[in-house]
Amino acid sequence: MLILGGTREARELAHIATGERGFEIVSSLAGRVRAPLLPEGAVRIGGFGGAEGLRDWVAANGIEAVIDATHPFAVAISANAAVALHDSGVPLVHLRRPSWSAQAGDRWVRVPDLAAAARVVSTLGERVFLTIGRQGVNAFAEPAGQWFLIRAIDPPEGPLPPNCEMLLARGPFAVADESRLLAEYRIDVLVTKDSGGDQTDAKLTAARAAGIPVVVIERPPLPEGAVTVETVAQVWDWLRVARGGIRSR
Repeated sequence: MLILGGTREARELAHIATGERGFEIVSSLAGRVRAPLLPEGAVRIGGFGGAEGLRDWVAANGIEAVIDATHPFAVAISANAAVALHDSGVPLVHLRRPSWSAQAGDRWVRVPDLAAAARVVSTLGERVFLTIGRQGVNAFAEPAGQWFLIRAIDPPEGPLPPNCEMLLARGPFAVADESRLLAEYRIDVLVTKDSGGDQTDAKLTAARAAGIPVVVIERPPLPEGAVTVETVAQVWDWLRVARGGIRSR
């Protein structure tokens, strides 16, 4: 099977699969992070060349099942996988951790995309903690008089806000550290993608405690008709059914 990875769930899935008899796996990483955390087992890094390239690669390598365990905002690869495997007979499942849910005391402003986040953030604060990764930072590059603390694993490419500081770090992060960061940099608004999971949710707890508004960028939709699960355990349930179909072919 092919695991489209890059997430903790993908690494967990690869770890389990490598210990299971009868499974031969390969994990694929986009290669956008300079020093990615590698899963167990065989790994390929880099794109496939769109949906057609992925279709050809799956066929050439005898792949019998594909698990899309990419980041919830990895729109292109999820769409390419759906197109590539449509009518191919190769089953595809999308593993997506649950979205974050607002709790009592949260001051969330949900927006549909980066452009909307850039528009609304100018009305909410002067010192912005931008935690959207390195892609999309250019949406905030137009001068608006605000100051930005930008946290990412690798430096962003393209234009940056004129007044900013870069902080290179990889989660998970502790609530106490996030609270100190908010206080040290006098942050008064946080911007984040709705990534879900518990590796980067400490900032939400810290913002809640500090009474800081949070601009939450909603997830893009998965391809129409996509089969989705929320946990690694559910992937295994899906695989049991998928393998039955594979063996009957």
